[in-house]
Amino acid sequence: MSQPRQSRALVIVNTNFCSSDGDVVFRTRGGAKREAEKLSNILSRLNYKVKLMHNKTAKEIEDLYQQECCCEHGEYFVSIVSSHGKEGVIFGCDSEPVMLTRIFQILSSEKCPVLTKIPKIFFIQACRGEEFDQGVVVECDSGEPEPEREPDCFSDYLSIPPQTAVMFACSPGYVAFLNISGSMFLQALLKVLEGEERHLALNCLMTRINWEVAFCCQARGTYEGCKEMPCFVTNLLQEVFPFSAPIMEEADGV
Repeated sequence: MSQPRQSRALVIVNTNFCSSDGDVVFRTRGGAKREAEKLSNILSRLNYKVKLMHNKTAKEIEDLYQQECCCEHGEYFVSIVSSHGKEGVIFGCDSEPVMLTRIFQILSSEKCPVLTKIPKIFFIQACRGEEFDQGVVVECDSGEPEPEREPDCFSDYLSIPPQTAVMFACSPGYVAFLNISGSMFLQALLKVLEGEERHLALNCLMTRINWEVAFCCQARGTYEGCKEMPCFVTNLLQEVFPFSAPIMEEADGV
């Protein structure tokens, strides 16, 4: 009996940034490469065929997603992106922007029919603005109600392909934190994938990551005490369990 096809994972991490004339535009993202390598390792041990790519330009990032349209896919497609960004945008290592809507368009049913029925899962570690989340005091059945805020606009994400879930490191308008030990968001994802929570349905797993970042993480140093609140959007029509496979043992010397 033939073996089922392996699910695929595309991990893109940008750490060094220069403009076309060689000027350094964004700071170096210390800690991001090692974190991406750890995530690639655990995905491999969960039986994903992983492609890990370092320091790719905006055009190269688009091309990587285009290449996925020509691949044979298994039960799921997972992509982790770690870079500088702003709302609706991630940056290539050439400091040029890649619109998330462009990535979603490449993977749309019309452009990429091979992925139409396959759940596509994105984890995006990038800033979505310049605001700092100072956190709130959590109380039960007491205190004055918070003033109402203008609703966030998710119109850009109505363009996500069918059968897709996208999880962001932070809320719209806010920064996402990273230090030499890694990011709050992807460290929480790594912890979940290495633990028993990986057996949860995807929406529950993402909610668990929200809890982990909200209650167990805060910035240190210059931004001491600042918080981060991941969020996700999905149009999946059923519960999926993309990380429930048994973890394979690491090879000696890994």
